Amino acid sequence: MTREREMLKARLAAVEERIAAACDRANRKREEVKVIAVTKYVDADAIGDLLAIGVEHIGENRVQDALPKFERYGHLGTWHFIGHLQTNKVKDVVGKFAHIHSLDRLSLARELNKRGEALDRVVSCFLQLNISGEETKFGLSPNDVLAFLQETSNMNHIKIVGLMTMAPFVENPEEARPVFRGLREWKERINGWNFPHAAIEELSMGMSNDFEVAIEEGATYVRLGSVLVKPE
Repeated sequence: MTREREMLKARLAAVEERIAAACDRANRKREEVKVIAVTKYVDADAIGDLLAIGVEHIGENRVQDALPKFERYGHLGTWHFIGHLQTNKVKDVVGKFAHIHSLDRLSLARELNKRGEALDRVVSCFLQLNISGEETKFGLSPNDVLAFLQETSNMNHIKIVGLMTMAPFVENPEEARPVFRGLREWKERINGWNFPHAAIEELSMGMSNDFEVAIEEGATYVRLGSVLVKPE
């Protein structure tokens, strides 16, 4: 095993211990939480190392950076698009990434549905909500969720399987807890509305600085970059 893989394996083991402890505190099963390795700052070789040590989920933020990596390793693991997605890039994403975590506006929903129809496939999406209300964050305002779901209810080639949010970066992860709790509450609220195209099972929330709190509040996917993958 190369030195790079040994270092990755050690960091993954440390992350696993922290995830297991958070699951214990929340009385959750470890298998309920999946790790997405955020690989935007590393090259394709690092993705190969991650896959080799057992990481299954790869998360990329930028289409232009992701495509050459996908060419090499797209047949391995499960790929998630987790960054802001421009409508003119949809054609490059649908059919490659298993899940899109950043559905945040009607124009994007229409384009995803159109591309899904062209490929005869249903596009798995996470609805991104701006729970914190920060102007610098992407995401649908919670006030617009019901109208959005009504507008997209006749789009047969997208399926909203989860919710995603980004908490503010804070020194004390406990300060992010209300944001994660808010997303979990939205999951319950949306499921209570019984939209056939939006049966919410997943919560994509929590990053390197706050993933333990996110797990305690119900995260099923945590997006881990710096704590797992050190950039060059």
